[in-house]
Amino acid sequence: MTDAWKSGLAAIALVSLPLVAACSETEEHTAQGATRDDGTLTLAAALGAEKDLDIVREAMDESELSGVLDGPASYTILAPDDAAFEALGKEGETLLEDEQRPVLVALLRDHLLPGHLTPESIGEAIDRKGGPVTMATLGETDVVFSREGDGIKAELEDGGSANFAGTATATNNGVVIPISQVLMPPKD
Repeated sequence: MTDAWKSGLAAIALVSLPLVAACSETEEHTAQGATRDDGTLTLAAALGAEKDLDIVREAMDESELSGVLDGPASYTILAPDDAAFEALGKEGETLLEDEQRPVLVALLRDHLLPGHLTPESIGEAIDRKGGPVTMATLGETDVVFSREGDGIKAELEDGGSANFAGTATATNNGVVIPISQVLMPPKD
């Protein structure tokens, strides 16, 4: 079986997992991977409603990918929180400049996955497989999900890694999963 075939099967397995709500909508969640279900919002509205995701929302607007987040297709956004962008310093600020739009689009596509994936469904897939699960991003980069303590870690193949950080939000067209770092490709 080829690696592409295995990645395809892993993607199908993750996408076909049911949405598992760990707690009620009014209950507070931790970074353990819980998902708040608010099926009345779109991905774009959910990003706009989260105060710690202002920079990634602005980046989506600047990249002109925000229209995708209001559409009918289902996506999962690995959304770096504001602290993750701020940790990039000048490099993070530069990404939002007009002349850097192609770089920003490529970077954000590596944070988008096809389908409606909650932290719970990703965790279940890791547990069923007995180890890391690999999926292809819309940027055609592999992201590997693995357990790290009680949480879940996302790592780009040959690139950056981040932990799931905070409460994910399930929307009517996908899931927003806050992460602790911007998943940067390796520097040339």
